[in-house]
Amino acid sequence: MTERKTALVIGATGGFGGEVALALLRRGWRVKALSRRVDEAANRHPELKPVEWITGDAMNRDDVVAAAEGAAIIVHGANPPGYRNWETIAIPMLENTIAAAEATGARIVVPGNIYNYGPDAFPLLAETSPQNPSTRKGRVRVAMETMLEDAASRGVRSVVVRAGDFFGPRAGNNWFAGAMVKAGKPVRSVWHPGKPGIGHAWAYLPDLAETMMQLIERERELPAFETFHFAGHWMDDGIEMAEAIVRAAADPRIPIRRFPWWAMTLAAPFVTLAYEMQEMKYLWKEPLRLDNRKLVAFLGSEPHTPLDTAVSATLEGLGCLPGDGAGRAVPLAA
Repeated sequence: MTERKTALVIGATGGFGGEVALALLRRGWRVKALSRRVDEAANRHPELKPVEWITGDAMNRDDVVAAAEGAAIIVHGANPPGYRNWETIAIPMLENTIAAAEATGARIVVPGNIYNYGPDAFPLLAETSPQNPSTRKGRVRVAMETMLEDAASRGVRSVVVRAGDFFGPRAGNNWFAGAMVKAGKPVRSVWHPGKPGIGHAWAYLPDLAETMMQLIERERELPAFETFHFAGHWMDDGIEMAEAIVRAAADPRIPIRRFPWWAMTLAAPFVTLAYEMQEMKYLWKEPLRLDNRKLVAFLGSEPHTPLDTAVSATLEGLGCLPGDGAGRAVPLAA
């Protein structure tokens, strides 16, 4: 009997990590997940029941190295909550994952984003576009990818898939669940962060997880360090996501409101989350699209769930539709 492949997921309780864990389980992988509160994680995420939960902290190198024993893949989905403390949390966590990969020979899989890029790279972002970020979080992202690229010279393999703003049926750090609607509450209004007529890129997490799985299945064909761009859902006018939310809520009377950036500006000196959100405002002021031609050339196609299906599943999972339980997970789209 062939031994099952093993993967360690760091951040399995988050939106991205949870989706990749489910995708791995569906393909018969043995999935381990690191959590500081194992009982709480298992109880809050019953859909991840087959996962082997391991008590540990992603900020503790020994915990990560021990949890990664026997793993062929380490999914690094950890993210500082609420945009906070990226410099002091994100870098050390990735250092520990790199140490674990170096000890075990595992390939690291990382979800990237567009923070790496400044306005000089807009509007179409290719993997080779210049990375001159204008924000602290962007500089942290560049530093993280530089760490992975440097580690490749020591035999540590990794792949980064950069994508637009996340949305999906499991709440996490994203604009959909944190700004446009309120997780656990019916949709009464929809906040639109963008400017009229400005396009925006969104990434449906189950599609992104499926993309990761297809890359994992062809891992041996990848160089030691590789990057891809995931196009996801492109909103040419920007407001299409808000309109899709109204359709999914089945109430055309729901108003679409302009996001109160002025309130973020006023609160920024006193409220950390407001400051961090304000820093990323530039991403909503200009159109920026991810060029996925390299990904499509490698895989043949990019997994893509229709927008209305994806938005309905997201709202149901977040408990935002009538009769929903807050935060209930829903089956992944085919």
